[in-house]
This record gives sequence, structure tokens and C-alpha cells, in this order.
Amino acid sequence: MPARHTIDYDEDESTDDSQPPQWRRRLVTWLLAAVGLGLGFLIPYTLYLNHEVGERFGQLRWQIPTRVYARPLELAPGLALDATTLKTELDAAAYHAGDGVRAGSYSRDGGKWQISSRGFSDVDGAVPARRIEVVLSGSRVAGVRDADKKRPLKTVRLDPARIATLYGQKQEERRLVRLKEVPELLVTGLQAVEDRDFNSHHGIDVTGMLRAAFKNVAAGRAKQGASTLTQQLARSGLLGIGREQTLTRKGKEILYALLIEARYDKGTILEAYFNQVYLGQRGAQAIHGVAAGSEFWFGRDLADLSTEQIALLIGIVRGPSYYDPRRNPERALERRNFVLGEMRETTLIDDAQYQRALKAPLGVTKDPGSIAANRFPAYVDLVRRQLARDYPADALSGAGLSVMSGMSPSAQAMAEGAVARTLKSLDNKRRPPLQTGLVVTDVHNGEVVAVVGSRSVTEHGFNRAVEAQRPVGSLLKPFVYLLALAQPGKYSLASWVDDAPVTVALGKKKNWNPGNSDGRSHGTVRLIDALAMSYNQATVRVGMQVAPERIASLIKTLAGIEAEPNPALILGAVDQSPYAMAQLYQFLASGGEIQPLHAVRGVLDANGRALNRYDKDPAPAQEGDAIAARLITIALQQAVSNGTGSQLVRDGLGRLSPAGKTGTSNDGRDSWFAGWTGDHLAVIWVGNDQNQTTGLYGATGAMRVWSGIFSHLPSAPLKVGDKGIDWQWTIASNTTDPDCMGARRFAYVAGFAPGYAPCPAPEPVAEEGQGGWREWFGFGHKDEEKPAEPAAEAPPPQQQENLP
Repeated sequence: MPARHTIDYDEDESTDDSQPPQWRRRLVTWLLAAVGLGLGFLIPYTLYLNHEVGERFGQLRWQIPTRVYARPLELAPGLALDATTLKTELDAAAYHAGDGVRAGSYSRDGGKWQISSRGFSDVDGAVPARRIEVVLSGSRVAGVRDADKKRPLKTVRLDPARIATLYGQKQEERRLVRLKEVPELLVTGLQAVEDRDFNSHHGIDVTGMLRAAFKNVAAGRAKQGASTLTQQLARSGLLGIGREQTLTRKGKEILYALLIEARYDKGTILEAYFNQVYLGQRGAQAIHGVAAGSEFWFGRDLADLSTEQIALLIGIVRGPSYYDPRRNPERALERRNFVLGEMRETTLIDDAQYQRALKAPLGVTKDPGSIAANRFPAYVDLVRRQLARDYPADALSGAGLSVMSGMSPSAQAMAEGAVARTLKSLDNKRRPPLQTGLVVTDVHNGEVVAVVGSRSVTEHGFNRAVEAQRPVGSLLKPFVYLLALAQPGKYSLASWVDDAPVTVALGKKKNWNPGNSDGRSHGTVRLIDALAMSYNQATVRVGMQVAPERIASLIKTLAGIEAEPNPALILGAVDQSPYAMAQLYQFLASGGEIQPLHAVRGVLDANGRALNRYDKDPAPAQEGDAIAARLITIALQQAVSNGTGSQLVRDGLGRLSPAGKTGTSNDGRDSWFAGWTGDHLAVIWVGNDQNQTTGLYGATGAMRVWSGIFSHLPSAPLKVGDKGIDWQWTIASNTTDPDCMGARRFAYVAGFAPGYAPCPAPEPVAEEGQGGWREWFGFGHKDEEKPAEPAAEAPPPQQQENLP
């Protein structure tokens, strides 16, 4: 038998097809290990991300700025208001000229205005939107009526202007909206451009990615994004995803999107998107959300946006910097028109709307002023000071509160304009740089309606209206006479006082000898004239009779002013701010009411509910206070008509019958004026920060600013009531007949007028050419109360120079 040959195979060289090659077995092992490791990491990581979504998305808490608003413009028949002022108010509140039908618009036909207001929350509750007709005639509101119901209205309030925003740690501008508050075209248009399959996908959209890729290839550049709205929301910063372009970031974004879609309904996701989307930047302020974006770019509420503006807002979403319509209007226009095309393609708008919108301008405002953090630093500083006693600083910033202030945008604008014009006219090479501080109030309720803290009205920092402490000079004199007139059995406006040299003993062999600024004495004068002409010598005599201690006590009671009760106080030797003096003069301007000044009317929470109110009605004036305030007002009306403030009459302000008092400190360093009408009080200081001599009196400096304000500010004439007042014709020290030669009409406290005396017989007049010796020696007949020549005030003595 032939030998059987066998072949011996090494085990490693086996050719058994049932066993895979070694490299395959190793690859499978590695893949299985990788999958196991991946699942071991991915599952816990996904659970972690799901927890993050639940914590951070499920309890959305954006840091919402606290906003400060002006007072609502209240329109009522008889209100002093002209067309220029009404337009100023409407512009400040971001109303726009239009049809007067859409909310936030107005139309005008001569003196007839149609205004469509927006609803808002005020300190006393919600104020509904309404369409009204307002008729102006003779610089007054002739009538107000409901435009829909065609019936007259007693009063109506328009939504107020925003004047400042108080941010928290993040400089983010955002105003939350509910999905139902977003215009339908904005909701559907955004989906048409950014995510057409939003309602059907589960966080990512493969079909949408392919469609976007096709359009971008066809256009030759990126025109449409591939991310869903849910992905955009995930990477927007809401859930802490960075902006670096990496696969890791993209994967994280997709996971977040899938988890968000799994947990929340489409409406919740859309609402979050509309409140979070980034739409621009102003300095350090990031503009987030469609509501803030609408205000930033168009100066309008969402509800007021036109089709083309909605299209532009949607277009900006793609790249707020690249498509910035203020910096890159061509790019923005192209992007807007692309969005309009998408809207037409998806039948959201018809061809007629499309063609009209294509021809429309971009419609953006030149400057996003209404978004500015603080356009009125002096006023907002006063707001912060008032709120500080109830709210720590960090409790206001970013808290989403609404601070309802008393600012009148028109009064503020007119005060700022008067400061700019007047100080420029007073500048010269011989005079040091001038500065100012002023406060304007409402005499009816104590609301502060305007504040200027610097001639550079937008300058932050030292607020001269509140912080500047300067000698007030003769501004204190009316309160010396107020105490005198509170003793009607001893003093009246007709009382005779001696304006002759006076010496006041100060002790330690020191005397004080104040003089009048004109260097003259004016003899025996009526008390009303001594105040109207601001005679120092007569005022010191009266002041020493009523006692400096009582003067110090009065100004502390009325305005919280602390002052040393020394004789120099009579002529205003005390340093105070314009705000403190406004508080003091508010007593006179209000007719004797003690009205605490307030810049804040109330604070509302994020839901519009009142947390605090500061606009409480003041207590009625006590009868004695009211009568004394009326008498001083009458005297200070004469100070304007025939005294140190008579320039106001020459300026054409006699129509307001204002009352006012000038004040000047040593060497013309400080110029003051306090004056009021039937509606407003303004206290103004003009001087130099280095306390240098300006050469200005109260009438030539601060009063010029006052005149500049009230030449434009609608305000009611000042009418002094007769309650408790008895007007009598007076000659010498008696009442007499009205037709008595030389008689003058004075106001007395009722029951305290002097006794009656008939007219004295006229003195015989020498015939021409006979005995004129009486005239030579000054004994000829002279009509009583011949008006004295106006005299400027003497500066009050320095405390340190005259007191021990």
C-alpha cells in the first residue's frame, strides 16, 4: 500500500471559515468596548442635561430691569396746554404721527387731535387703552371726548414715557411678553424664515437642513440657517452653551434641543424664544427679546409694528451686527426684502402687501433714545434718593419693578432748554464758568416735575439741584414777613416800617450794621414795599421783632432746614440747595399746605400691582397758615409787577400774575430766584462751582432762567383767593373811600383792618408866581405811595465775619 502522506497545520494558520480573522475579532471587541463606554458616558450625561433643562428652563427667571416712568399726561378741559407741548409729551412717550387709530399713534387737524393710547398700569390700577379726541384752543384744552363712543370725558390719562432703566448685574434690556401679545405675523413669519417645520419636528429638522443647504447653494452664500428655533434657543445663552463653533458644542446643542422638545410644548418654547432672542447692542446694553428689540429699532411697541418692520425684525435675528439697519442699511434692506419674499411664498401676505412693503423705508429711528439707561441723571438721582429709605440699591436694579415718577417730559425739556440758552447768553470772558441747579414742582400736590443738576443736562455726577449748598440770600425774607403777618393785630401789608440805618448788638462789643445794596435808606415804607423791593434795613427791623429763633424754627418745620438762630439769618445767611428751598417755597405756592416734595408717585411690581404709593393727598392748610401764605403771595406778586422781579413783566409774563423773590449772596457769588404760577413753582440757582464772584444778581441770573422756562411752559395764572382776606382802600393808617386821592388798596386779615377815616382835605396849591417856598424846601404836596425805584438786594453778611 502506498504510504499515506499527511500535512500538519499550525493552529495559527488554520483555514476554518467558521472563525473570523483575528483582526476582525479585535475590531469588534474594540467597537463593543467603545459603545459600552459611550453609552456608559452618554446615558448619565443625558440624564444630567435633562436635569439642567428641568432646573434652568422649567423655571425661567430673567433679570428684568427696573424701569422709571414719567407721570401720565392727564388731559382735562381747561388744562393749560398748547400744541407744541402736547407734541413734546407724545414724542417722549414714543407716540408716532399716523392715523390715530392704531395704538400709539396720533393724527392732527388744526387744533383737533385724535390719539390712540395704549393700556398701562398706574399707581391706582390698570388704565385701559382708548381712542380719544382732544381739542386745543387758546393754549388750553377746550374739550376731550371718547372717539369711539362720541361722548365727552372729564379726564383721561395717556401712557407715560420711560425716562430711565435700572439694570442689575447684567446690562440686558428685556421686556417680557406673553405669546398672545406677539403679533401673529411675527410668529408665523419667524417660522417661515427660520424653521418652517417647527410645529412638526422634535428639536432638529433634517428636512429643513437640506432645504436651507439648497437655498444657500443656489444663492452662492449663506442666506438661511439650518438650525431649528429650539436649537437657536438652546445656544442663545439661556442654557449656558458657549458660542464656539465645535462639534462638541453642536452635539450639546442638539441634545438640549431634543430634551427641550421632549419636556415642553411648542407654545412654551416659542414664548421663551421671543423673550430671549438677541437683537442688538447699545454700548454695554444687550437687547434681548422682541419687545425690547421693537422699541430699540423702531421706538414702538410690538403691537404698533407694520408688516415691513416685522420683516426687518425677523431678518435681524440672523445677525444683529451684520444686518444692523443703522450701520448697514443696504444689508438690512436686502435681508428684510428676503423675509418679505418668504412671507409671500408661504401666503402670509398677499402680493399687494408685498409690493407695498418692498417700497417702504426701513422705518428705524435715528437713535434708540428710549432705550437709554438714564437720559435724565439729575431727576433719576432724586428718584433713587427717595426710594433709598424703602428699597436697598440692589433691590431695585434688575428687579423688574416699575417706578412711576412725577416727571413732566415737557417741563423737563423746557427747563433744560432755558438753562442752555440763558447760561450761554450770560457767558463772557470776565465771568467765571457758570453752573446751575433747579427744581420745578406742581403746586397742587408736591410732585417734582423737572430737575436740572448741571448746565450739561445729561452729565452724571454732582447733582447741584440737590447737593449744592449755597447762601440763599434774600430768598429767606418772605418767611421773616410771614411770621410778622401771622400777628395781624400788630402787622399788615400796609404797616409802616422804617428803612433807616440799623444797628444790631451781637454781644462782646460787636455790632452788625447791614445796609441796602443801593447804599441808600428809603425812610418809612409800607411793609409790602419793603418785601417787594427787598430792603435789608427794614427787613432786619421786622426780623428782630419776630425773633431769629422763630425764623429758624419755622424753616425747620416747613423744610427741615437747620439754621443757627442768629440775626444774620434774617438776611439769608444759611447755605441750602435748590431742592431744600423748593420745599420751603412749596408752602407758599400751595397756599399754606405742608406738602412733602416727592419725585416718586409709586412703585409697581412686575405684574403691575402697587407695592408702595407716595402720592397721598396733602392735608388741607390750616386757616391761619392759608391766610398768611396768601398775604405773602400778594406781596411777592407786587415784587414781580413793581419790584425786584419786574423784568418778568417786560418779558411778557405778566399774563401769569406770578409771585417771586430774587436772592443774591455776597459779591454776586450766588444768584437765586423762586417763583410760582397757578400750576408750577420753580427754584433756580446760578453760580460758580469755585464760589467765585459772578457779578450776577438774582434778577440778572437765576430769574432769567425762570423766565426762559415759563415763556414756553403752559401754566395757569396765579389767582389768590379772598377767603379770610379783607381788601380795603387805605390812606395813612386808616381805611378810606376808593376815590380818595393817594389811597391804595391793601389786603388785611379779615377783622383786622384799621378804622375808617374820610379823605383829608386837599392842601391849597399856590398860584403861579406866588410863594413857592414850600416847594423849595420840599414841603409841596406829594402823592402817597409813589412807586420807589427798584433796587437790587444787598448781599447778606457772612456769618463768620459778623458773629462771635
